[in-house]
Amino acid sequence: MLLPTSISSYAQNIQKDSTMETKKSKTIILIHGNFVNNETWKDWKTYLEEKGYNVYTPANPGHKGKPADLRKNPPSTLPRTDFKDVINNISNLIDSLPEKPLVIGHSMAGMAVLKLTALNKVAAAVSIDGAPPKNVTPPLSTIKMVWGGFGFFTSKKYYMGTEKWYNKAFFNTLSRKEQKKMFEHYAVPESFKVSRQLVFDKYTKIDFKKPHTPILFIGGKSDHIFPPKLTKKIARKYKDKNSHVDVKIYHGKSHFICGQTGWEQIADDIINWYENL
Repeated sequence: MLLPTSISSYAQNIQKDSTMETKKSKTIILIHGNFVNNETWKDWKTYLEEKGYNVYTPANPGHKGKPADLRKNPPSTLPRTDFKDVINNISNLIDSLPEKPLVIGHSMAGMAVLKLTALNKVAAAVSIDGAPPKNVTPPLSTIKMVWGGFGFFTSKKYYMGTEKWYNKAFFNTLSRKEQKKMFEHYAVPESFKVSRQLVFDKYTKIDFKKPHTPILFIGGKSDHIFPPKLTKKIARKYKDKNSHVDVKIYHGKSHFICGQTGWEQIADDIINWYENL
């Protein structure tokens, strides 16, 4: 396989996954994570469409609209949104398509693509700075960083991170000027229920012994929410020797890896990985 040398495979005796379509899908779904919405994928959509792909960037339930408007008037449906709603929303989109897509998910949606893979909904999956399933324990640093997103001991109906929090959790490798710009452009309120379900609901467990379509894990070396050691830990959990699992860690990249300068290289690496499976 023609993969970047920094990608390491945890699968042994790699064979082409028997469930991978013979003809590569030309459909991509980009799924956004918590605390932002699908505006973060706008440049990716254009970039990947120029490469000949049909690209969808759905907003998760309760996240549709301009971030500035969502901060002023959060949708009344937002507090009710949970992880199952996210999965059902994407599953319904996939069911309407003529072929199984390549799905790319960031942060919470990194876990969403693992769930969609387990449901046999995808041609291949890419988890970028992805959240862990229920049966993988995150480091204490992760819990501390996202504690506010669980909504314990608060009367608030949803979580809205401060600029200071976003600068520490998402934008820590950016300049102060860039941090302010990114907050204005992308920060949105978030449902407490999504984070709670990821941690406490058995629905978010993954059967790591089950055969699956190819998965690529991508991590940012400077990610303050889901550090690269967690990304590698999740990847190593997959045990089927004939299923394909790869990992690539990018130096100098934060949790905002998909929006930082140089995101095009990451997109190119994903397409190179996918087209050479």
